[in-house]
Amino acid sequence: MGGFDFDLQGARLTALPSGALYWAAEAIVTVSDLHLGRSERYARRGGALIPPYETSDTLSRLDADLDRTGARTVICLGDSFDDLAASALPEADALWLARMQAGRRWVWIEGNHDPGPVDLGGAHLAAVTIGPLTFRHIALDGAAGEISGHYHPKVRLAGQARPAFLTDGNRAILPAYGTYTGGMEATHPDLRGLFEAGALAILTGSRCVPCPLSR
Repeated sequence: MGGFDFDLQGARLTALPSGALYWAAEAIVTVSDLHLGRSERYARRGGALIPPYETSDTLSRLDADLDRTGARTVICLGDSFDDLAASALPEADALWLARMQAGRRWVWIEGNHDPGPVDLGGAHLAAVTIGPLTFRHIALDGAAGEISGHYHPKVRLAGQARPAFLTDGNRAILPAYGTYTGGMEATHPDLRGLFEAGALAILTGSRCVPCPLSR
C-alpha cells in the first residue's frame, strides 16, 4: 500500500499515502478533516468560487482506501463537513457514502466545524477509546495513546509543502484528508509543542516519506 508502519502505545499502525491511518489488528481506517462541502460553503457565503468536485474526489479516495484495506470500522476525526449546512450532501454523494457505511461500524467524531450531529448514519461521539488508543478531534495536553486531527499539519520538503502525519510514539496527529484544505507548518509552536523530542513526520503523496520533526 506504500504506507509507513509505526507504533503508538503498543498498537501497530500504518500511515497511508492518502492521509488515512490503518490499524490492521482492529481493521480500522481513520481519517480526519474531510471538510466535505467546502466549495458549496464558499459559494453560499459569497467567497471564492472553486470547482465543486472536492466531495466526490474525497469520497473516491476514501472508497479506494476502504476497498484496499478491507476496513470493518471507519472513524472520522471531526470537521467531516465544512459547516452544518454543508452536511446536506447531494443525493448521489449521500448514496455513495451510505454504500461505504453499509456493513461497517462508522463513527463521526465531533469537530469545531461540525459540532452537532449530521443527518447521516453512524455514531456521533465527542471521542472514542478502543484498546490503548483514544480518538478525538483536537489533541489534549498530557494525553497518551491519542489520535487526533484539527491542525492539518504540513511539512516542507524540497520547497513543497506536503500534508503529514506527526507522531512521537505517544500521540499521533493526522493530516487533513479533504481535497480542499490548507495546513499548518508542523514546526509551528502550537503544533510542535505537543510532541516530545525525536518525533517523526510522515509525509503523504505518492508514497509515505518519514523524516525527523524539526524544532
